[in-house]
Amino acid sequence: MRHFGHIPATARAGLFHREPCHFGADSPAHVLAAALGATLYSPATRPRLADDVMKQVGRGVVSMVLCLEDSIDDRDVPGAEENLVRQFADLEERGAEPPLLFIRVREAGQMPDLVRRLGTSARLLSGFVLPKFTEERGGRFMEALAVAENICGRRLFAMPVLESPELLHLETRRETLAGIVRTVDAHRDRVLALRLGVTDFCSAYGLRRSPDMTAYDVQIVAGVIADVVNVLGRSDGTGFTITGPVWEYFRLQERIFKPQLRRSPFMEQRADELRTALIEHDLDGLLREIELDRANGLLGKTCIHPSHVLPVHALSVVSHEEFSDAQDILRPERDGGGVLRSAYTNKMNEVKPHRAWAERTLQRAEVFGVAKEDVGFVELLAAGLVK
Repeated sequence: MRHFGHIPATARAGLFHREPCHFGADSPAHVLAAALGATLYSPATRPRLADDVMKQVGRGVVSMVLCLEDSIDDRDVPGAEENLVRQFADLEERGAEPPLLFIRVREAGQMPDLVRRLGTSARLLSGFVLPKFTEERGGRFMEALAVAENICGRRLFAMPVLESPELLHLETRRETLAGIVRTVDAHRDRVLALRLGVTDFCSAYGLRRSPDMTAYDVQIVAGVIADVVNVLGRSDGTGFTITGPVWEYFRLQERIFKPQLRRSPFMEQRADELRTALIEHDLDGLLREIELDRANGLLGKTCIHPSHVLPVHALSVVSHEEFSDAQDILRPERDGGGVLRSAYTNKMNEVKPHRAWAERTLQRAEVFGVAKEDVGFVELLAAGLVK
């Protein structure tokens, strides 16, 4: 699979200076962590789940989470587990090439049990999403993951969700974070990425952000994100990929504030129509939050609606300017440091302070590609919407 692989090759050639790479479930962990992109969640109760999964592949989805936790009623869990077994068998029988598939469980014991019940179709499973992850719960989860791996005989990844009240509350945050660090560091080879449960954070205080506001406008949430990145997102080799929080809105809502999506990238008539459509579907707030995710050290995003996928991927593509700066900073002759003017002559590139940024940028360029010099996210959005 590859990002933007659902659009024709001729269209990709017109968009990309360097096209996104191919990757698969057996690719190195650092490639998969960067490539997760918009991870689309779906309740495990859906009766035509196999069809839904393959439909999303045709829309550019490369990672999905099939949820047995908060998205379904407690009473529906046994039926949802049975449904997953049937749907995985269906996918296997079709010889399908699904996206990276993860199952969000409730308890540790579900993992080995499900892998056992999946049988040979477990080869389509990339791993598990582990909710309300703390040191105590995390230890049990990781032990059960090891058992599940032994049962199916293949690598399975964990994606812990950081969403517990202990992490949110100030008096327990430091020790909770320290415990999470101990747990994920001890199982580094199995932890693909860390996910943020911002909805649970808001719930602890009876909050819900409107479509005009990002997670970063809710200060109590922004503080937790900052602390998680501070401790777990460092670029010194100890950090992990941390994904952006879910965007909850996908229907037209009454707008209070002025639209945040500026007009300047949308000068042509078709682009202006696309801008209007994005605003009407409350996606201008999503676009702003995606930009803030990356500015705050997050990569990829939890998504609950297919309409969110393409904006996440379009804004993850590395611009030609970013790519040029990163390449200049990482040239071998620059190992000694120094300062240079960017090739675009609009900024200073300081080699040592900007090296980690450049390395991350080239990693993102590998999986999402590099846009041509005159191509922006509007063109990428439009190309993805029309095959």
